[in-house]
Amino acid sequence: MSNTQIPQNYKSLLGLYDTQKAIGLIKTIFQEKLCAALHLKRVTAPLFVLHGSGLNDDLNGVERPVRFDVPCLDEEAEVVHSLAKWKRFALAKYGFRPGQGLVCDMNAIRRDETPDNLHSIYVDQWDWERVVTEKQRTIPFLKDTVRDIVDAVCATADELRWKFPELKKVRLGREVTFITTQELEDTYPDLTPKERENEITRLHGTVCIMQIGGKLASGQVHDGRAPDYDDWTLNCDILFWHKPLGCALELSSMGIRVDAAALRRQLAEAGCPERAELPFHQMLLNGQLPLTMGGGIGQSRLCMLLLGKAHVGEVQVSLWDEETRSACEAAGVTLL
Repeated sequence: MSNTQIPQNYKSLLGLYDTQKAIGLIKTIFQEKLCAALHLKRVTAPLFVLHGSGLNDDLNGVERPVRFDVPCLDEEAEVVHSLAKWKRFALAKYGFRPGQGLVCDMNAIRRDETPDNLHSIYVDQWDWERVVTEKQRTIPFLKDTVRDIVDAVCATADELRWKFPELKKVRLGREVTFITTQELEDTYPDLTPKERENEITRLHGTVCIMQIGGKLASGQVHDGRAPDYDDWTLNCDILFWHKPLGCALELSSMGIRVDAAALRRQLAEAGCPERAELPFHQMLLNGQLPLTMGGGIGQSRLCMLLLGKAHVGEVQVSLWDEETRSACEAAGVTLL
């Protein structure tokens, strides 16, 4: 069954040729602005890591990575879900210092994803990470970084409108509304977490939802978060109101990463303390990894947002069921 819903009277602002041209420009312009804002250097990143290394992102803890055998190594490898942990390892290996960071293109396969307008089994994002000091592990520093990222997004949108006047209808707000998941639950106790996100973003346009992963006063969690990369008290999602779909579009999941104390606490809360014995986790607990912050910024999501697209398949190549392909064809939506 298709989860795709094409808005009535939707029409792409750009044709196929200009869409492809604009995608290339977005990926060039935004990366330059992000690197300048956060002092990042581009590095090459892996498509897969060894199974059992602890380097892969466990996402919500239930998604299965794509795994395959590597006969020449007598090992099994798995396609990354994201590079949340690998980046921290790389910062240590390459000798980055506080204030310096890296960014890389991350391409992943998420086999258990449920495709819809915003989701695909293929994921592409800018994965970034930078070294921080103990004094920078604070909410104010997190907020300043979020504002820098939002400024880079909005500046990219401004440049894009100069080149494609058809995109003047796409307007983003630079002012960020910050709210914690508990404040959000207190404000909208009768709504689901996703409904809360939509309502707060509809009202404010650009929103940062903080402190994701731990249990709320209701006993529920706002959203799942692996316990071994973000500090649940110092992380966030960046959302923009997406007018074509009439919903919040999550552009980035990010945060200040766990230190040793937060790692132990969150592994216990998540019921998986045995994960502390994995190689990556041992390095962290033994003080062999720097304190960092980082996140992922969806490349296809950013293209959707800045180009006013109604389906992620308009800006990336993936696999879709027959109902989705038929619905898009009937609505005049071109899937790449």
